[in-house]
Amino acid sequence: MPVEWTGSGPDLPLPIDRTSAEPLRDQLERALREAVRTGRLAGGERLPSSRVLAADLGLSRGLVTESYAQLRAEGYLVSSPGSATRVAVTAGPSRDRAVRTTDREPMRIDFRPAVPDLSSFPREEWGRAVRRACRQAPTEVLGYPDPYGTPVLREVLAAYLRRVRGAAANPDQTVVCAGYAQGLQLLLRALADDGVRTVAVEDPGDPDHYTIGKAVGLDVIAVPVDGQGIDVDALAATDARAVILTPAHQSPTGVVLTPQRRHAVVAWAAARDATIIEDDYDAEFRYDREPVGAVQGLAPDHVALLGSVSKSLAPALRLGWALTPPRLSAAVAAHKQLADRGSPAIDQLALAELLRSGTYDRHLRHMRRRYAARRGALVAALREHAPGVELLGLAAGFHAVAQLPPGADEQGIVAAARRRSVGLYGMDSYRMTSRTRPPQLVLGFGNLTTDAIHEGIRLVADLLQAA
Repeated sequence: MPVEWTGSGPDLPLPIDRTSAEPLRDQLERALREAVRTGRLAGGERLPSSRVLAADLGLSRGLVTESYAQLRAEGYLVSSPGSATRVAVTAGPSRDRAVRTTDREPMRIDFRPAVPDLSSFPREEWGRAVRRACRQAPTEVLGYPDPYGTPVLREVLAAYLRRVRGAAANPDQTVVCAGYAQGLQLLLRALADDGVRTVAVEDPGDPDHYTIGKAVGLDVIAVPVDGQGIDVDALAATDARAVILTPAHQSPTGVVLTPQRRHAVVAWAAARDATIIEDDYDAEFRYDREPVGAVQGLAPDHVALLGSVSKSLAPALRLGWALTPPRLSAAVAAHKQLADRGSPAIDQLALAELLRSGTYDRHLRHMRRRYAARRGALVAALREHAPGVELLGLAAGFHAVAQLPPGADEQGIVAAARRRSVGLYGMDSYRMTSRTRPPQLVLGFGNLTTDAIHEGIRLVADLLQAA
């Protein structure tokens, strides 16, 4: 679909060489044809008026009018009395090439994990915070930002992480980044500069951990997870000098790293001079348990705490943070400087306002109640429609693991559900090594209404119970 420009629209620079023997009109017509053929001007897009284009290019209006008429005759342009001249929708390159082959038809009911309730984003509060930041920000804030992040946000973040997550947080060791994924990349690059060659990841675990580790050029080793979290003995048997953990609510199994394992992995890091990368992706959302403090608070010299507002507010904000060990802060900030010159300052100030004013905490309390109701709807729907399916990992977050009957075809169930326009997601996609049993599904309920949850489970209930 072409962009509908308002007003006179943006400029349309075209090459005109007044020293050439080629007539100016021929040059203009050739440049317009090329712009249409290459897709620079899309089918249906409005062209500048003949008066505006003539003034921009320093040509006579009559010459431009004649060129437009010639291209209309050739089928490149169309117009009607009283309306703008536009590119013919049949002109230009085929749009088929622009369609991504990976695009899938959206599901009517999608249990996709890791997606928060996008409809609950606090638009009014965020808008007010942005407007306030624009009004009050000193002029110097509008220059290239500090790669560490604005001092205001780092100060507020450090206080928040100390209070809520039990972290040993220092603003000087906090780097604001474009979401968790960038924070992980920056940290892994800094570790690679420091001589780290191998990073361990949880298995099953977040596939992005493996993908980002490989993309940075590190060897990635999968270490098994059981009911107590990562197997620290198996970790110690590797040559890894870094490990990525989700200790508060393991992704995707939902288990909590036990106190014994926490102390064991910290001891491993101290003995090997290794770094624990703590992915604090959804610790704010807990239901049936006391808050679990960050591992970083136990060993700030060996743990980097990474977080973001992707789950608490919205992924589109692209705001996160890396609370790093002191020896890595400058290197992480240097890689941030190279990556994008720093995160948007106005958005950082707006987030600081939400945190400092209590708006962020009020939003989290509201979302906990909403997600708890949806969790309850999932439990009730399975109890009613598929009573043989057990749910695991329900103590926090907004996804759960459905334990399928022995012998169930995990991938076959996912495919069959898609044919019914219900998105289900198998545990196999989270396993790094061999595809092993038991068959399980990872069911996200964050971005679904309670009615949609009941309807989705009803539509696939026979699949879930088939062995």
